[in-house]
Amino acid sequence: MVHKIREAADFIKSKLDFSPERAVVLGTGLNSIAEMINDPIIIPYQDIPELPVSTAPSHAGRLVAGFLNDTPIIIMQGRLHYYEGYSMAEITFPIRLLKAIGIKELIITNAAGSLNASMVPGDIVLLEDHINFMGTNPLIGENLESLGERFPSMNEPYNLKMIAQAEDLAKEHNFKVQRGVYLAVTGPNFETKAECKMFAANGADLVGMSTVPEVIVAIHSGIKVLGISVVTNLSNIFHAEAHSQEEVRANAAKAKQHLEILITNVLSNRGAKND
Repeated sequence: MVHKIREAADFIKSKLDFSPERAVVLGTGLNSIAEMINDPIIIPYQDIPELPVSTAPSHAGRLVAGFLNDTPIIIMQGRLHYYEGYSMAEITFPIRLLKAIGIKELIITNAAGSLNASMVPGDIVLLEDHINFMGTNPLIGENLESLGERFPSMNEPYNLKMIAQAEDLAKEHNFKVQRGVYLAVTGPNFETKAECKMFAANGADLVGMSTVPEVIVAIHSGIKVLGISVVTNLSNIFHAEAHSQEEVRANAAKAKQHLEILITNVLSNRGAKND
């Protein structure tokens, strides 16, 4: 594992003449941030040693490095999912790679279904906690101390100072963000009504098929995380219509402008409350 991470990281570093400390993982329908990078260096996932290729719809499957408001950053334009048939180690390999490159702060985004009537399509929700309902964990197996401790604490998986910073930026730019709890399932099917009722009863506001394994590995690696969900559909607690990828993409687009403001300013450390 360590050899594979080092080989991929060395490959990326050989393409860069700067040292980024901030990165973003973009979820379904949230690609526009990558298009804002100045002088982008674009590397398809298939060109990176040991990195699996994303097969999910609307995931470009490429690493974009460059500058955003004079801040060097890396963007993972598209992620890997457990439902694609990859192992937990494979879907979290990009996080290990980012750590090896030198990333210290990470914004992880996703498209999510709402289990909370106050969170409607187009809303932006800052994650304050999560529930792992995927039936497995990316840290199962031999622990390599060089990557992180055996039993990492999840008392604060989402950095409170970064959340506060994002809330201040939203207030400054006159738009609303909320806080919520994200529950991760494996997918690829959307959830049943009974499942959604159970998830909501157990404290979840949002449900999706990603993010949690990445966050677990990021915390294991010592990376600070800001999690951002864009609500792309109301769960079938609230209606009887079937969901579609077209619906997800259309509702993700509703949040585009505010999401861009939020992410670009957090990455540039504007209004920062971080240490």
